[in-house]
Amino acid sequence: MELLDALLAEDFRRVAEARHAAGNQVRLLRDGPETFGAWLEAIGAAKRYVWLENYIIQDDAMGAAFAQALIAAAGRGVAVRVLYDWLGCLRRTRADFWQRLRAGGVRVRVYNPPHPLHPLRWISRDHRKVLCVDGESAFTGGLCIGNDWYGDAARAMPPWRDTAVAIKGPAVAYVEAAFVDSWEAASGLPQRDVEAEPGAAARPGGVEVSVIAGRPDSLGLYRLEQLIAEIAERRLWLTDGYFVATTAYVRALAGAARGGVDVRLLVPGSSDWPLVGALSKSAYRPLLQAGVRVFEWNGPMLHAKTAVADSCWSRIGSSNSNLASWITNRELDVTIKDYALAAQMEAMYEADMTNATEVVLARGRSGIPRPVAPDGHAQERTPAKAGRLLSGAIGLGSTLSASFTRRRQLDPTESLVVLGGGLVLLLLGAMAVFLPRLVAWVVAVFALWPGVGLVLRGVRLWWTSRNDAAR
Repeated sequence: MELLDALLAEDFRRVAEARHAAGNQVRLLRDGPETFGAWLEAIGAAKRYVWLENYIIQDDAMGAAFAQALIAAAGRGVAVRVLYDWLGCLRRTRADFWQRLRAGGVRVRVYNPPHPLHPLRWISRDHRKVLCVDGESAFTGGLCIGNDWYGDAARAMPPWRDTAVAIKGPAVAYVEAAFVDSWEAASGLPQRDVEAEPGAAARPGGVEVSVIAGRPDSLGLYRLEQLIAEIAERRLWLTDGYFVATTAYVRALAGAARGGVDVRLLVPGSSDWPLVGALSKSAYRPLLQAGVRVFEWNGPMLHAKTAVADSCWSRIGSSNSNLASWITNRELDVTIKDYALAAQMEAMYEADMTNATEVVLARGRSGIPRPVAPDGHAQERTPAKAGRLLSGAIGLGSTLSASFTRRRQLDPTESLVVLGGGLVLLLLGAMAVFLPRLVAWVVAVFALWPGVGLVLRGVRLWWTSRNDAAR
């Protein structure tokens, strides 16, 4: 059975926890200049409401352009709501940026700021990139709002490589419903002060779109990605900005390649978070040995999160292939079953290949697969700047857990992770012996903070139940 036939089954949508609608029009958007132009045009034409949800809205020239457009829409009587993530905008956006929006009539909420009663709540982030306008159009993809995604032609700085999609039709209502859910989650209480529009009429000749609104612990997209790897018959081309896949997903991709599927993975050559880049490289060897072709992007940063399978199915959204996206974050992805769009996705992928270097099993001094240029020489990379801590910690935890439990055989490329974990434990042990007072203070802080939070939450719940019983 062809992949397209399998995708029509109800079981497929249940696996992905997706909401499905036929009769939509979709438009592929490449990189920031084209995407931001479409977003700003839609905001400028809005008549009733604009809902914007984004992980990062930077306080820079591009952020200012969006702020101006949103304030202008509010001035026309449009109901404008903006939801941003606290951690995503930390140190990127000053408080007066949000104050300026509020003063201009824009309703602004922040997702998951620090809370003394919830010391570990920061792990869950709103990583979605969504724009909804008037119940008529919706946009999603991988782009945050900032100069990095727009580039600077005057300084010969190209934009970060990213992909988005514009949707018109019944699926817009499902994207809006996902925004409403996030808007209410940011308030802490279901206020129902914003409602999604009823679904628009199906458009003749439109395509089928499934909306996957990832929430913490939903795992819908994770199951979907494994399923696609299992049922793809001819090709599966993936682009991922922060690839730190589980062992199960790596094996699914390897199994597809061994079964004759043309599996390709395009990842950044130089990541803005090098810890993720290092962990991503640890999966290269089993993938390459199975026949998966791995390419590293040669541009400033590859940030897209897309997939195209068997020339008929495409996925575009905010989710990376790592546990942070699959388990802890709010994400928004759409899948589209359409041969024409898949052809555009494949053409875009092949164009990206012209600016990428294929990684092959050529051993350097480290024994790790290295990118090799067409002339056969191993290519050096410029080190990147920082580390995406959450997904990196998840990858580290997976390796260290496997070394303790021996539930799987470790790959030689994971040796540095295991060695580093051992040295950290030795350091902690030495501190406990020679600096017991310091260790005691650290343990006390990490025990008292969540302890106080739990006690206060328990008292609040007890007081609420007592009041309810007295009514």
